[in-house]
Amino acid sequence: MQRHLLGIARIGADANDSDNVRLEKSLLVLSSLMLASMAVCWGMVYAALGAPLAAAIPLAYAGFSFVSMAIFSRTRRYGFFRTSQLLASLVLPFLLLIALGGFADSSAVVLWSLTSPLGALVFAGRRQAVRWFLAYLALVAASAVWSALYATPASLPPVAVTIFFALNITGVSVVVFVLLEYFVAQKDTSLYLLGVERRKSEALLLNILPREIADILKNENRIIADYYDGASILFADVVNFTPLSANMTPSQLVTLLDDVFSAFDGMVERLGVEKIKTIGDCYMVAAGIPTRRADHAQVLARLALEMRDYVSHHDFLGRHLVFRIGLNSGPVVAGVIGRKKFSYDLWGDAVNTASRMESHGQAGVIQITAATYTLIHDDFVCEPAGTILVKGKGMMDVWHLIGAQP
Repeated sequence: MQRHLLGIARIGADANDSDNVRLEKSLLVLSSLMLASMAVCWGMVYAALGAPLAAAIPLAYAGFSFVSMAIFSRTRRYGFFRTSQLLASLVLPFLLLIALGGFADSSAVVLWSLTSPLGALVFAGRRQAVRWFLAYLALVAASAVWSALYATPASLPPVAVTIFFALNITGVSVVVFVLLEYFVAQKDTSLYLLGVERRKSEALLLNILPREIADILKNENRIIADYYDGASILFADVVNFTPLSANMTPSQLVTLLDDVFSAFDGMVERLGVEKIKTIGDCYMVAAGIPTRRADHAQVLARLALEMRDYVSHHDFLGRHLVFRIGLNSGPVVAGVIGRKKFSYDLWGDAVNTASRMESHGQAGVIQITAATYTLIHDDFVCEPAGTILVKGKGMMDVWHLIGAQP
C-alpha cells in the first residue's frame, strides 16, 4: 500500500523540480486523493439517507478530483491542478450547504471550505493564502445570510444532522491538525538544519580567525586593525624540507605536514595562544594578540620547547623531522585583510625579526632576540649565542632557549 501511495504521489513529478516543489506536488496529490475518498463516503451516506442532490455534490467533487489528477499526471501543469483543487474545495461545501437546507441543517458543512486557504498556505504561499482565506470568510458570511433568508426544511433526520455535525467538526479538525503538525515539523527541521549549518559556519570561521575577531566580523561592518604594544611571535620551519619533499608523493607530503601541524595545533589550543597561519612548511604563532596578556613571551617560550621536544621524539611517515624555531617580542599591528578568503595577519618589525630568527637559526635550536630574552630569562634557561648578521637588521645579539628554569 505504501509503495502504491508513493507511486501515486509522484504522478506529476518533473525531473527539473526542486526538492521543495516535488514535496508540494506529492502532498497535494495525496491530500486531494484523501479528500476525494472522503467525499465518496459522504456522498454514499447522503444517498442512503434519501438526499440525492446532496449526494451528487460530494460525488461530483470526487469525480472532478480524480479527473484533474489524471490530467495533471499527463500535462504536469501544477499551477492549474493546484488552483482547480483549491477552488473546488472552497465552493462545493457551500453548494452542499444550499442543497441540505442551510447552515444548521447542513451540519455546518461549509467548514470544509477552510481546507482551501489552509491548502493555499501550504502549496501556494502566504500571499495567495490570504486571498483564499478572505474568500472563505466571504463564503461563510454568505452561508449565514442565505440560511437566514432562504433556508428550506431539513432534508435529513435530526439524528443524521447531529452525527454530521460531529463528523464535519472532527474531519476539519483532523485536517487542520495535520497541516499544523506539518508546519511545526517543517519549522523544527528547518531550525535544526539552520543550527547545524550555523555551527559548521562558526567552526569554519574559527578555523580562520580568532574568536574575538570572528565576533566583530559577524556583528560589525568595519576595518579590523589593532595595535599591540607587547606581543611575541614564533616561526617554525622544517629543515631541508625541499629535498625531503622531492622524494614524496603529494599525498604523503600533505599527510606528513598535517600530522605534525595538527600536533602543533593541539599545543597552541591548550596554551591559549593564536595560530596565525602556515606558509608551506612554516608554522606561525603569536601570543598577546588578539587578547592581551603580560606573559606573552613566557607562554610562547613554553610552546617552542614543547614543539622542539615533540618532533625530536616522534617520526612522521617513518621520517625524522628537525625544525628551526625563532622567537621575537615587540609591538605589532594585527588585522583582517581581504573581502574573499580573508585572513588575520600581523605586520611590523617585530614580525620580520621573528622570521629572521628562524631563517638564520640552526637545526633543532630555538633562537630568540634580546627583546624576548629580557622578558623570559628569569623563568627559562638561555644561552648566549653571540652576534649574527641579520638581513635588513645588521648585527644582532641572539640567545638559544634551552629549557625552563629548574
